[in-house]
Amino acid sequence: MIDIKQAHKIFNKGKANQVNAINGVDLHIDSKEFVVIVGSNGSGKTTLLNLVAGSVLPSSGSISIDGNDVTKLPDYKRSEWIARVFQNPLSGTASDLSILDNFRLAAIRTKVKGLSVGINEQFKKQVKDKIATLGMGLENKLEQPMGTLSGGQRQALTLLMSVMDTCQVLLLDEPTAALDPHSAKVVMETADKLIKDFNLTAILITHNLKDAFTYGTRIIQMGEGKILKDMPSEKEAALKQNDLFDWFG
Repeated sequence: MIDIKQAHKIFNKGKANQVNAINGVDLHIDSKEFVVIVGSNGSGKTTLLNLVAGSVLPSSGSISIDGNDVTKLPDYKRSEWIARVFQNPLSGTASDLSILDNFRLAAIRTKVKGLSVGINEQFKKQVKDKIATLGMGLENKLEQPMGTLSGGQRQALTLLMSVMDTCQVLLLDEPTAALDPHSAKVVMETADKLIKDFNLTAILITHNLKDAFTYGTRIIQMGEGKILKDMPSEKEAALKQNDLFDWFG
């Protein structure tokens, strides 16, 4: 599904503040794998996610998704494969638009935009039913502006919006970092369910070692722009939470 070969990313090349963010990473992620990437600040994990997303292009190396070479494609040209949930709950949604209008935009993310999309009662019911699964009571507030919601509510809705259109890969960029514990639990449980229900290939970046232990089928630790540890599902099953803490000394 995702193939990264000898990827390098250098910021400010040749300058005094040059940063070698990614250093020769080789990584293959199978279809339907849920990979959790951990690492300290500056380890390269977010840059690696950005390389997959296309918001950052590699200095060298190659990236392919579902057999398609996307190495030089920007993020908007990868939208037919990828949906992304950002760390900041304010990202990924239109604050001034209603919940329903945000879902309309999500439903036509990869399609030619048309004014008639998502205006019928069937679409409204579909959105209402999806939102009801969150247990937040938002299914009866479809006309409420997205910007009036809490961070946890917005993040949970963003997850649902990610599967309103074509999506094979879901990128989760520290989606609970800015949330309270209860909202974080709802968001991670929702993400886990969507990944399983829609057979998605997923990458989660997190500092939360409990989430890294609880979710996913594979754990990767990064440091200095390289992959330090790679625990596939058969090894992750035997991993204990304290083992993760030991990785960070």
